Amino acid sequence: MTDIMIVKRNGNLEKLDLEKVREDVNLSAERVMVDLTDEAMNKIIDKVVELLSTQTSNPTIEQLHSCLEVALESVNPLVAKSYREFRDYKRDMDQILSKVYKKAQVITSVGDKDCSNTDSTLVTFQRCLIYNSLNKELYKKFFLTPAEIEACKDGYIYIHDMSARLDTMNCCLFDIGNVLKDGFEMSNIWYTEPKTLQTAFNVIGDVTINTTAMQYGGFTLPEIDSFLKKYAKKSYDMYYKEYLDIKGEEFTKEAEDYAWKKTIRECEQGYQGLEYKLNTVSSSRGDYPFVTLTFGVDKDKFAVMITKTILDVHRKGQGKKGFRRPTVFPKLVFLYDKKLHGEGGALRDSFLTAIKCSEKTMYPDYLSLSGEGYVPEMYKKYKRIVSPMGCRAFLSPWYERGGMEPADKDDKPVFVGRFNIGAISLHLPMILAKAREEQKDFYEVLDYYLEMIRRIHIRTYRYLAKRKASTNPLGYSQGGFYGGNLKPDESIEPILKSSTASFGITALNELQVLYNGKSIVEDGSFALDVMKYINKKTTEFKKEDHILYAIYGTPAESLCGLQIKQFRKKYGVIPGVSSREYVSNSFHCGVWEDITGIEKQDLEDRFWELFKGGRIQYVRYNLSYNTKAMITYIERAMDKGFYEGVNLSLAYCNNCGHEELDMDVCPKCGSSDLTKIDRMNGYLSYSRVHGDTMLSNAKMVEISERKSM
Repeated sequence: MTDIMIVKRNGNLEKLDLEKVREDVNLSAERVMVDLTDEAMNKIIDKVVELLSTQTSNPTIEQLHSCLEVALESVNPLVAKSYREFRDYKRDMDQILSKVYKKAQVITSVGDKDCSNTDSTLVTFQRCLIYNSLNKELYKKFFLTPAEIEACKDGYIYIHDMSARLDTMNCCLFDIGNVLKDGFEMSNIWYTEPKTLQTAFNVIGDVTINTTAMQYGGFTLPEIDSFLKKYAKKSYDMYYKEYLDIKGEEFTKEAEDYAWKKTIRECEQGYQGLEYKLNTVSSSRGDYPFVTLTFGVDKDKFAVMITKTILDVHRKGQGKKGFRRPTVFPKLVFLYDKKLHGEGGALRDSFLTAIKCSEKTMYPDYLSLSGEGYVPEMYKKYKRIVSPMGCRAFLSPWYERGGMEPADKDDKPVFVGRFNIGAISLHLPMILAKAREEQKDFYEVLDYYLEMIRRIHIRTYRYLAKRKASTNPLGYSQGGFYGGNLKPDESIEPILKSSTASFGITALNELQVLYNGKSIVEDGSFALDVMKYINKKTTEFKKEDHILYAIYGTPAESLCGLQIKQFRKKYGVIPGVSSREYVSNSFHCGVWEDITGIEKQDLEDRFWELFKGGRIQYVRYNLSYNTKAMITYIERAMDKGFYEGVNLSLAYCNNCGHEELDMDVCPKCGSSDLTKIDRMNGYLSYSRVHGDTMLSNAKMVEISERKSM
């Protein structure tokens, strides 16, 4: 304790608060990933007190800051530098607030199209977007170093979801079954476990709306058919008993038919209600919940019924008679096992039902469990399914006893209940251009940015580890996440151990073009070498940091246009690299390439296993597509071990209800008041709603130039 009195800026006297000094020092140390020992901290505090005690009068707050800087410099110059930058925040706050105000004016008057999953015309969304803008500026100011800020500003790296990264985790495979089992508490209200299928659907909707607001990114309910089958059985038993109670015990066959029809009807109504809820009720984070359901591999009769019903309801669409159209959420993913879904397989009919749905709505996408590669290997060896988180993110294995590596041959990986803590993308063409401009080796410059991303991930991990379980009760305390049985005041560090952190990749095609003037359709060897190198480096990082790093093929929604602007500003317009209004997503061939779907599958196959942390493959179907062709493409992709998307361009006339692929004016009534649904990247979005779009300019240009995607 000390009796030193400090003169505050308003002239008031206040006793020196050494605990506040310690907090400021710790914050400054955390920003540069320095762990100060108790001895070092005590040395700093003692030095501050000593320096202040030499003052002839009560020291001012400015003198306190100066003394603390001197003390820090004597112990750790790096922390001292961080503290000086931290001190300047009040001076910078005016600039930050001015920037946020300008952004707010744009949002309220023009709108914001950075994310197709938000409708910036609505007051609720506008408020969230403005808050996100402020949070993003604060993140940059107080969490990033000047070098990191500069790298983001120039465009060498892109930190996704800056506005939420310090609040919570990213995309996940939510363990809805574990939450609902035996009941749970949500918002101080106790929910009993559902006793019927329709109630289960209703509760899933409530949980999803609540929990997606506690995170960002995709929210997947994996193997939903297997989870819901017990509730379908409960409904069936209830209706069976109901019929016999009325008609008598001798009517067992009639009771079976009655119970089965009623259970199917419950499933139809339950899933329809879920679709309505997910597409009309926004979460408090300012968007519609980005939800994915996976299903299709469970042979139980109730699970099969749930699979087919979900597909049939989605195929028929929502809306009034004559104007029905598919919803964009939830994203549906069909789990494909060749033994079950191939010709003669026990679940072939489920697969054909999925094909009918894809022909009409593009969904479901298809995940191979029986081809070659990482995901099929996990299924074949352990019978564990690696469902995608959201549109394309995949988890690395985490073993029940051994963690990152199996403890023995009987140790099994766990995927359900785990999550990612964020993605940071490299802009590889800019890194190559920088290396050439500075006459440095490309890999030397690449290493610099890989290390930068690594440091941010480590810092994020350490920061999130201190968050309390109370910040996401259903996930951290009610069993939604793996190990999620913590008390509200406990830190979430034990749960974080099985999370992944992603190194994102965009514009791989443009990297190859910049290297030797050839696209990945024409060559691709340099792009392959670079990806092998990045995989090697992140594997080394993983072993050293004990963090599950993953390589993520970035979908780049609005980023596809931002990266072009950043490249042009630094390096100008280079044909094939920055001459279009957008960069290519992930490892995909340029959408403008005049190649067949088969060629596209083969060309992208080279990169597939180099993007285990986030990938999807899709091809564009011609307007003259047919069912047989679609099955051929999908089953070929399944043999390759792909996660495959069907790509069409769906259009609906809001005036007369006419439906047609890829129309811009209704041929029946001449109206241009259309609703259009296109594949954004790994998921679907409205490219037109009553003549307007929720997509960015760059993305709309990309959609207009698609030939192979």
